[in-house]
Amino acid sequence: MKLKATILRTALVFCSVMLAACGGESEPTGVAGVSTQSQQTYEWKLVTTWPKNFPGLGETPERFAELVEEMSNGRMSIRVYGAGEIVPALEVFDAVSAGTAEMGHSAAYYWRGKAPEAQFFGAVPFGLNAEEMESWISFGGGQELWEEVYAPFNLVPMLGGNTGVQMGGWFNKEINSLEDFQGLTMRIPGLGGEVVERIGGVPVNLAAGDIYTSLQTGVIDATEFVGPQNDLALGFYDVADYYYFPGWHEAGSLQEFMLNKEIFEALPVDLQTIIRTAATAVSSTMADQFRVQNSYAFATLVEEHGVDVRQFPDDLTAELYNVSQEVINELGQSSEIAQRILASYRAFEAQIKDYQDISEEAYIRVRAQQR
Repeated sequence: MKLKATILRTALVFCSVMLAACGGESEPTGVAGVSTQSQQTYEWKLVTTWPKNFPGLGETPERFAELVEEMSNGRMSIRVYGAGEIVPALEVFDAVSAGTAEMGHSAAYYWRGKAPEAQFFGAVPFGLNAEEMESWISFGGGQELWEEVYAPFNLVPMLGGNTGVQMGGWFNKEINSLEDFQGLTMRIPGLGGEVVERIGGVPVNLAAGDIYTSLQTGVIDATEFVGPQNDLALGFYDVADYYYFPGWHEAGSLQEFMLNKEIFEALPVDLQTIIRTAATAVSSTMADQFRVQNSYAFATLVEEHGVDVRQFPDDLTAELYNVSQEVINELGQSSEIAQRILASYRAFEAQIKDYQDISEEAYIRVRAQQR
């Protein structure tokens, strides 16, 4: 990360020099012609939905803060606060919107009650995977739509990582059909939660720190969270009998940085660029980390803790798919901006599907056949 930061910082300095050489607007200068704007320092608070330094999720905002401070040569210092240190885990959105903290790190589907359209920028059941999701955001028009959704709340969203395809969850009974979801209380947020409710379950939105006790005491019957890395850290193998896959509800779960719009736009342009660049860098790093650590943690769960890993039956996933499409299409008709988001999402999905079929997916199938 230090090498990346050095390269990026050097590039930014070069751009600044070239701008000045080409007659760009000059900044106010102080003693000996040194820019007074470049001398100003900034101290920000970054609040998160995750426990402090939680594997993957909690480490990413820490990594971001370190990178920003290094790239800005100390002009910007960001202190990261875990869930509950300043604000509760699920109140990050409101805190950043109001300016209680300058920025936050969380996941967009937690804000369905405030901006239902935000769920498209978290995870869509049976939707885009991690690489596809970030491609849509960065090059398929997703970023512009995301910013439009958040603008009324005085927020600017940015890529904040991706956990990849998640696990289907931990259950205290076997799941073989839709009937097994009847009356099942499950911790599951976002659109996946709406699907569970549609088939007779009871979705509950809980922060990471509340899940273990709720599962242990029977407040909930099942939970999904992320995947092996975080599930191992939280100890779910002690309080649940079955570990199901695949994570139909979150194929490419996007995490987000959100910034107070007024405060962000008041920054010098170079610091805005540093923040955007650092967000993109750590977003990629999170996906890489989860890919590696999930594989190690999965082996630990199975080999050391004897976890009973099950696959959802094919006929069940087919039914979940059909219900998911109903939920997604209804959200896509709920507002004018939702219609445009879904149209963009579906168009991107259709655009890349044919090539994905003969590239990534074809390769994975062929590789599996040789084993």
